[in-house]
Formats: sequence, C-alpha cells, structure tokens
Amino acid sequence: MKTLLSLFVSSLLLLISCSKEETKLESFNPEAFAYDLGGDWEVNAMVNVRGFEQRESSTKLYEASISYSADIITPEGETVKNLYSDKVNISLDEEIMDIPLEVQFDLDSTYSLGKYRIIISIVDNFSGDSVKSSAEFKLED
Repeated sequence: MKTLLSLFVSSLLLLISCSKEETKLESFNPEAFAYDLGGDWEVNAMVNVRGFEQRESSTKLYEASISYSADIITPEGETVKNLYSDKVNISLDEEIMDIPLEVQFDLDSTYSLGKYRIIISIVDNFSGDSVKSSAEFKLED
C-alpha cells in the first residue's frame, strides 16, 4: 500500500512539474496605416507583445524591458532599415500581461505610392529572446 501511495504521489508531482508552461516571447495584433500630410506621409504602427521575462524588484514591483525597431519593405522590394527604434521599460505593482508598442515615422515625397510592409523587430532585454511582427500599409492618393 505504501508503494502504491508513493507511486501515486510521485506521478502527481511529475504531472504538476510538466504542466508548468514556459512563457515564450510573442507578438500579436499588428496594425499599420499611413496618413497623407500633403506631400509627406506619417506612418503609424502598433503591436502588442507578451511572454517576456519579468523581474521583481526589491520594492516589489514587476519590471520588464523591451527594445524594438522598424524596417519597411517598399513596393519595389527594397528594404529600408531602422526607420524607428525605441526601448520600453515598465514597472507595475502587479504582473504585466502584455505591452503595447507604438511606431511612428515620416516618409517624404521620394517614396512611391503602393503597398508597403513594416517589420517590427522586438527584443526582450532581460531574456534576450526576440520576435518579429509585420503588417501592410499603403501609400495612396
């Protein structure tokens, strides 16, 4: 009977330890759009990120740190690198579920009309994990 009970407890502990899921950095809900400013364009993009590492500070705050940058792919297939970059450091008194990231930059009149793709590269500064997200936007009359 003791053997059966110890086997049951061991199996239960193994099941509990295996069911603990490791978080993985992921992005979701990417969006992008452009506003015509009369010759120039203002491009805005947003994406949310979750699954980043959080650290609890000595003051019992949950902290996260994310760096990100944006490239675009033109209608001609050329890549324009690092049009925008930023870093977000957040501290809250409760666990952080997700972080919204915002991108904003201008394109001048040398950019042709057509369909563009923005690629947002995201790095969790605590874990070193990275992920990319993309969305399409158009420059049109």
